[in-house]
Amino acid sequence: MIVKRTSRKEILAKLSKKVADRIPILIASAGSGLVASLLEKAGADCINTFSGARLRANGMGTMSMMWPILDSNKQTLDYTREDIMPAMKGESFICACLNANDPLKDMRMVLNQCKDMGVMSVSNIGPSISYVDKDSEIYRVLTKSGITLDNEIEMLKLAKEMDMVSIGLAFTMEDSVRIIEEAQPDVFCFHAGTTKGGLKGYDSGETIDETAARTEEANAELRKLKPDIMLIAHGAALETPEDAQYMLNHTTCEGIWTGSSTERLPIEKAVYQAAKEFADLRFQKS
Repeated sequence: MIVKRTSRKEILAKLSKKVADRIPILIASAGSGLVASLLEKAGADCINTFSGARLRANGMGTMSMMWPILDSNKQTLDYTREDIMPAMKGESFICACLNANDPLKDMRMVLNQCKDMGVMSVSNIGPSISYVDKDSEIYRVLTKSGITLDNEIEMLKLAKEMDMVSIGLAFTMEDSVRIIEEAQPDVFCFHAGTTKGGLKGYDSGETIDETAARTEEANAELRKLKPDIMLIAHGAALETPEDAQYMLNHTTCEGIWTGSSTERLPIEKAVYQAAKEFADLRFQKS
């Protein structure tokens, strides 16, 4: 099996054309080869691989990746190489979401491993210190021990130097501004929060219009810093295609990033419904 390779130039040309043609970019996460192949067939531009998606495929919530139960980068690299790459045709490009704060790995080596397997795009979400509330004790302890946004910014900068596509992500305006100013990523996603819905989603009570308003507030500030940045919407109340359409109608985002919305939630519904129909079968009465 030989999977078609792509390059930074080809990826950015494809995304730029979609922006010019006013067709939304679709970035979607996959925790298994089956999901990745279906996302590619459906027309996703980018398939994200990261430890949160891998755990989500095993029935855990995405945020379980924040607990030290696995080597995040090893999980991402292993399942990308063994599960995702062989399942794809090469129509979508893969973005590996990496833990730039891994104390046991030189990130240049990790990026080289990505390139060797044909992954030409990376993000800083796997996981990011931006997930953690800055007014919390755990945030102060983590940053004191060297787990910082600085490392994520340096990784994104290095990825571009290595001719890879960089996709930045942050939860707060402060972190978003720093990533845009210092890393100058090709694509950026203001993460509005953990996606609601299903068995493991988290519902903060925010409505889709509130998610759109917060996202657009971030967009307005970020475009002042980098007018040509491609901005992608994700998270919080963005659960359904209807929610995504609302985001496209009420923000200046060039596209949508889905995780649970095109993976965990539809799997939960479809598998449960099919299994329940089988489980409800009964022997014919004599």
